[in-house]
Amino acid sequence: MPGVRVIDLAKAPGERQAWDRPKLVVYVWAIAELLFVTNPWQASSRLRITVLRLFGASIGQSVVFRPRTRVRFPWKLSIGDRSWIGEGVWFHNQDLIEVGHDVVISQETFLTTGSHAHRIDMALVTRPIVIGPGAWITSRCVVLGGTDIGTSAVIKPMTVVQGVVPANTVFGPGGAEGPRFLEAK
Repeated sequence: MPGVRVIDLAKAPGERQAWDRPKLVVYVWAIAELLFVTNPWQASSRLRITVLRLFGASIGQSVVFRPRTRVRFPWKLSIGDRSWIGEGVWFHNQDLIEVGHDVVISQETFLTTGSHAHRIDMALVTRPIVIGPGAWITSRCVVLGGTDIGTSAVIKPMTVVQGVVPANTVFGPGGAEGPRFLEAK
């Protein structure tokens, strides 16, 4: 279309904008991630957590970190006590991802803090993600940068989340529902 600008990707700012660590650290992390974190044969949550902590992740006590997970930059990840990270979760954290205590992030969920200035120069644009205590992000959700999920909120399966999700709500296809309480019998 005449007059519609196309960005020359050869001139776009490089992918290393978010690294904030020396090349060697990023490359060694990539190897450690492959061997100890993403590896589907690795049965030890404790070993995965130890390796993540060695590279700067802040991970609380009694956290369960299942196999086939990915963490782009462990030094930009904080997870509170007793949280569960499901199999195949991907933290594409070019900015900080902060997960509260007692949070469940279920299988195959993708959390990404990065995007691009696509109408300007394709430069990296990042915004953090905050997940409040007790939240449950169910399977195969996508959580975008700038999201703040409130305390004890539930995100329905296959939901794309961006923005603020109030505390104690159920959010996803079909809309958000108000607080839900179950009475003990």
